[in-house]
Amino acid sequence: MAKSQEEKQSRDRKGAVKRGMRDPRFRGDRLAPAQAGGQGTEENRVELTEAEWEIMKVVWDKQPCAAGTVQETLAKSRDRAYSTVKTTMDRMVEKGFLQIEKIRNLQLFRSCISEIDAKRGEFRKMLKRAFNGALTPMMQFLIEHEGLSKSEAAQLRQFVSRTGKKSEVKK
Repeated sequence: MAKSQEEKQSRDRKGAVKRGMRDPRFRGDRLAPAQAGGQGTEENRVELTEAEWEIMKVVWDKQPCAAGTVQETLAKSRDRAYSTVKTTMDRMVEKGFLQIEKIRNLQLFRSCISEIDAKRGEFRKMLKRAFNGALTPMMQFLIEHEGLSKSEAAQLRQFVSRTGKKSEVKK
């Protein structure tokens, strides 16, 4: 690629980040969120920090919303300064988790990732770390060490039965 093209792409990426837009080629230091409607893979896993999770829950519930709205909501459970919340949200824009919609001098934040993709990323991270990515040992651990009520066990059996029937139909 010619040097002038590389410089132009670099400027485009920097401008996109400043405007709060996502550039699908560059996602910061985290792995990219899964594409809408697709299954997340190892390459496009979403991993949020604890503070990012708290912010995302508020954004999913109230979007589009200003950083002040998020800070006020979070202040009910944990005291966080506005500047801390705003800085974290700006970093989340750079990572591709949030986008900014500007209306005059107001910045409204929207989520770029679904709650399902975020949960999937968190689950896969735990599954890989604790069970080497295997579902069966994880389920065995939950049943043996966390216990299930009779109602939960019945629901699980029904779910496994339905899932088994669906996979037989696909074959």
